[in-house]
Amino acid sequence: EVTSEGLPVLFVRDLPPVTTVDIDIRRAFARDASGLEMIPDAVARPTSIDEVAALLREATSTRTAVTPAGWQSSTTGASITDHGLLLSLRGLGAIGEVDTDTRTIRVGPGAIVADVRRAAEAAGLLFTPDPTSEEESTIGGAIACNASGARSLRYGATRPHVRAITVLLASGERLDLRRPQLEKNTVGYPIAHDPVDWFVGSEGTLGVVVEAELALHALPAHVLGLMVPFEREDDALAFVVSARRSTAVHPRCLEFFDQGAMDIARAAEGSTGWATNATAMVYVEETGADEAHPDDELPLEAWLELADAHVALSADIRVYDSVTALREARHLRHAVPATMNERGAARRPFGGRKVSTDWAVPYPRLAEALHMARRFAADAGVTSGIAYGHAGNGHPHQNFIAQDAEELHRIERVVEATLRDVIAMGGTVAAEHGIGKLKRRWLPMQASPAQLRVMHAIKREFDPLGLLSQGNVL
Repeated sequence: EVTSEGLPVLFVRDLPPVTTVDIDIRRAFARDASGLEMIPDAVARPTSIDEVAALLREATSTRTAVTPAGWQSSTTGASITDHGLLLSLRGLGAIGEVDTDTRTIRVGPGAIVADVRRAAEAAGLLFTPDPTSEEESTIGGAIACNASGARSLRYGATRPHVRAITVLLASGERLDLRRPQLEKNTVGYPIAHDPVDWFVGSEGTLGVVVEAELALHALPAHVLGLMVPFEREDDALAFVVSARRSTAVHPRCLEFFDQGAMDIARAAEGSTGWATNATAMVYVEETGADEAHPDDELPLEAWLELADAHVALSADIRVYDSVTALREARHLRHAVPATMNERGAARRPFGGRKVSTDWAVPYPRLAEALHMARRFAADAGVTSGIAYGHAGNGHPHQNFIAQDAEELHRIERVVEATLRDVIAMGGTVAAEHGIGKLKRRWLPMQASPAQLRVMHAIKREFDPLGLLSQGNVL
């Protein structure tokens, strides 16, 4: 027997105080950054690990689906559901003391990424993962989708910075997992060497991360930022390739803006008269070759010479050399997805929304891939998506705005055609936002049947009833 809300009567009768079926609260948890809307049957807002464990045990006993979520900044629909229990982990947001000896910090899954970064910086250290949504995204979400950001060019995505995690399985069973410190290991299959990696990037489908120990790095003494505009986009992308291959410069990020993204950034800053001849620009951050020697001079001249060699609009290059200026530069970058989210939200009443991609190709082939993607859009009569993001990793974001349901269908066909060629180039359908619900249809384009069988086997091992994050990934 089930209630009108779709939940088993037993579950409703035994709801802990942290759970509600109030429709207004359920609607408040019905959207993320994907543009989708899904109203859950109930919402739970625990404030302790014990409460999460109790909720999971009860859900297992009643066969109730559970979808963990943080602040719901997912672009793939991973943090929303239209059935079962939405398990909000915002209340588990504790941030522990920084251990400066081990360079680690323990945090709850609801801790905001930017707050963790600020806590590390106050102790003279750096938490390197920096998703654009760091002020709205949680550590639990970053672990769930292996989030990255501009600095991942040097430091990698979230995965290598997770030292240990506490995970609750669907049954409520607790696993305390820590990365091995071995430099050599030949015991068994490599896939089983490090259980932490089973859960980083699993998008809530295998277990619920309720605590994490994160690795911190030395805080660079000096950071140099450069905004380099170009009259031709191909010159901008060639500049990125040369910067990756150079031994004279040492970028920690290489962020690309096409003309549409530039227009948004300039409007956000109120500098529409800057670099008016440019059709693309690249934002660079440099911290030097060796952060252990903070007094070494940063290679500004080498960057300017590289820009000149690629016909940059040298007179319009901007230099950011203070904490405040660097923060302003990052605000310009954040303005692009924020503006596109607003535009997409305005089309929801008409059946449209923002369509976001996060494919990637080997970085030397990025120009070729963007030309190909725009050709598919033009052939379909679709306005090409604004492109911006992590060019240094061969990883742009394309954001389309579907005006209505008919155009949404055409854009999705363009994206699928693009992804087929991206895979043919040795690329991936999802580089940082995960698969979630929106990209699940495209996973078999990249993963072989054998890979999918292995993923299903791992899912059955940890969640045999298939209750966690139904619809995500598989």
